[in-house]
Amino acid sequence: MQICIYSEDLAWVALNAIHSPIFRNILWSAYRSSPSDANIRFSPTGIHVQDGDGKFVWSTPPLRSPVDLFELQDSGNLVLRDQFDRSLWESFDYPTDTIVFGQRLPVGQSLVSAISEVNLSMGDYQFTLTGDGGSDVVMTWKGLTYWKLSMDTRTHKLSNLPASYMVMNETGLFLVGGNSSVVVVQLALGVSKFRIAKLEYNGRFSIKNYDSSKWVEEFSGPVDDCRIPYICGKIGVCYAMPVPAQCSCPPGFHVNNDTNDGCSTVYDSYSLPSACNASGNDDLKVPTSYMKLGDGMDYSLNDFSEPRVRGVNLSGCEHLCSMNCSCLGLFHDNSSGSCYLLENLLGSIIANSTTDRMGYIKALHVSTFAGPYGKNDSRRNQLFPIAGLVLLPSFVFLLITLVVVGIVCSRKWKSRNSSIELEIDGIPGLPVRFGYKELVVATENFRTKIGSGGFGTVYKGMLPDESVVAVKKITSLGVEGKREFCTEIAIIGNIRHVNLVRLKGFCARGRQRFLVYEYMNRGSLDRVLFGNGYVLEWEERFKIAIGTARGLAYLHSSCEQKIIHCDVKPENILLDDNLQVKISDFGISKLLSREQSGLFTTMRGTRGYVAPDWLSNSPITDKSDVYSYGMVLLEIVRGRKNWSLQIHNGDTENDQSSSPSGLEHSIFFPLFALEMHKQRRYLELVDPRLEGRVTSEAEVEKLIRVALCCVHQDPALRPSMANVVGMLEGGYPVGVPRVESLSFLPFFDQRRTEVPRIEAHNEQNGLVLVPQANANSNSRSRGSHNTFSYMSSQQVSGPR
Repeated sequence: MQICIYSEDLAWVALNAIHSPIFRNILWSAYRSSPSDANIRFSPTGIHVQDGDGKFVWSTPPLRSPVDLFELQDSGNLVLRDQFDRSLWESFDYPTDTIVFGQRLPVGQSLVSAISEVNLSMGDYQFTLTGDGGSDVVMTWKGLTYWKLSMDTRTHKLSNLPASYMVMNETGLFLVGGNSSVVVVQLALGVSKFRIAKLEYNGRFSIKNYDSSKWVEEFSGPVDDCRIPYICGKIGVCYAMPVPAQCSCPPGFHVNNDTNDGCSTVYDSYSLPSACNASGNDDLKVPTSYMKLGDGMDYSLNDFSEPRVRGVNLSGCEHLCSMNCSCLGLFHDNSSGSCYLLENLLGSIIANSTTDRMGYIKALHVSTFAGPYGKNDSRRNQLFPIAGLVLLPSFVFLLITLVVVGIVCSRKWKSRNSSIELEIDGIPGLPVRFGYKELVVATENFRTKIGSGGFGTVYKGMLPDESVVAVKKITSLGVEGKREFCTEIAIIGNIRHVNLVRLKGFCARGRQRFLVYEYMNRGSLDRVLFGNGYVLEWEERFKIAIGTARGLAYLHSSCEQKIIHCDVKPENILLDDNLQVKISDFGISKLLSREQSGLFTTMRGTRGYVAPDWLSNSPITDKSDVYSYGMVLLEIVRGRKNWSLQIHNGDTENDQSSSPSGLEHSIFFPLFALEMHKQRRYLELVDPRLEGRVTSEAEVEKLIRVALCCVHQDPALRPSMANVVGMLEGGYPVGVPRVESLSFLPFFDQRRTEVPRIEAHNEQNGLVLVPQANANSNSRSRGSHNTFSYMSSQQVSGPR
């Protein structure tokens, strides 16, 4: 690759081997607002740029010693060196909108977009590595966040250490910390000899590699162009489909012919306000109305901002905007009463959104009225149905007074009836709160039952927007009348990941609690994996294994508050029509009340998946989920429960509930997998129903080794779920199972058919299970498999 100076724009430019201008990429600009005519001069004091009239434009900063050498490296880095070959200044330390192999972007430093493809002046988009509150890469538009690297499901958080810089190499993009020794976040890409990352002028961040004769894009964010806040200009509506994104104006607006940048109102009698002027409040003296946007429209920045207030109606939200000269519009969520104000700036609108928020653009009355059809426009009385309210301040004041009085009285009533209604005012981030009657209608009076578990029953329902949901009626949580319930719902409701079932809303009615989830068509993994119908192909099983690992890794490492699932099993792994994995009930553990903490910290889970940690009085950590995942992974390989009956004269397995006969013997698959691992006979572990369709023994070996590492008795020897993802995807070497930490498996195999010795008694209306030490053991030393008894055949808990 050749590097040259593209002097017309005062930029260093990378050319490909054939020097074709088609493949030219500007790597660095000396001066972002460069004149069209300039001269560049190299001297012992550095680099100096002057315009055509000889006036100073730009230069390198004062250097500690004279420059002896100007080196333009193959990487694209311009280095100034002294006579001792010491670096005095490097262009890589001052990135513009692009970085390449080996170039570091430190914490706090930003890439800044250009205005256009031909105008290299600094634009409105920034790409910054942050270190406060968890390392992440954020993109902003005029200071407002609209995208984060952690939102992309292809990224994996591997450490909680703060990152110090971002860098790219042959295999991907990484956030690095711990004195350059620890990868904090990884974005794995294909192997490439050269790639560049650039913040485009339009607000997209892209990574491209050079493949033979062309640049190929291998990553971009946001994936949905409509999430770029100014993609369609001011108040322009962005439609993601068809591809590429299309722009138009909402009803009552047309393309702004003066600036050709966004939309303006079609009505001459109204004008759109600008941000506060010098006096700060001149617009407050002008009558104000609000132009309603169409249904299904949202604002991308709403997802990155907190509502200004909660628990207000639309009139109250409009009043807040009218009294704020910086407010140019608002979005209001009728179900939660959340009020979002669009202040100082107006960007693009997202169409076809599933949000319950409704948008309104602030409009100021002007002295004359002339609609698009003339002064006698017969539609003018229909344009703004609330204009009369705004023009009657006394009536508005009276209305607001009545609303305030009503709210006060309502709160007093709730304080006297706390056993009937939850007090949720002031809890940020709550998802949609459904009314009980809404759920009765949606589920046809809870007619279609689709599952049940330790915490309640699940019903199928359909919301008014025709979206299918799963409604869980909770019956076993001690959360009646407790504000903590809504706090935890707010945490769970804000979690977004492609491999986690989304909590769409909740309902709290007296002593009843309901959680509303998205519906998964294929049901749970156990029905598909262990059923007698469709047999999962090997590639599908591998995909399910990776998806489940990604979801758990996100819960453990990428949420603001770490969430331990505590009940990972096939029944809680759901599938859609494309066999996309979504883990369910990941928030149930957070909903346990303080009164149930004894049960929670003693034991929770389902027979066959509970880690030994629960039974040996060890602290419960995310490594308990890792153990459960390992057990599930073994079942994915075999296609049967780990506890099963093996037929002597064939490979067919039956459920353990069958009565043993002389032709059957019991098999404990994890122990069998360990023996086959020792003998390196991995293909013998695969589901016999696949009938030889698995030809890659290496992939089977990978899953078995990962699973055995996950079920180590010592939690410290189990990998993190982030590392599991890395091993499955090929970014990390596959671990080697420690046989000494798997010595408890024969004990499990022996004890699983014995009568359990578990003491049980009631405490706080819950069952507390106390593990009993083995009669032959007087100690609880680490690694001894005689320090705990096995569980009963009953499920201790387990929401489905």
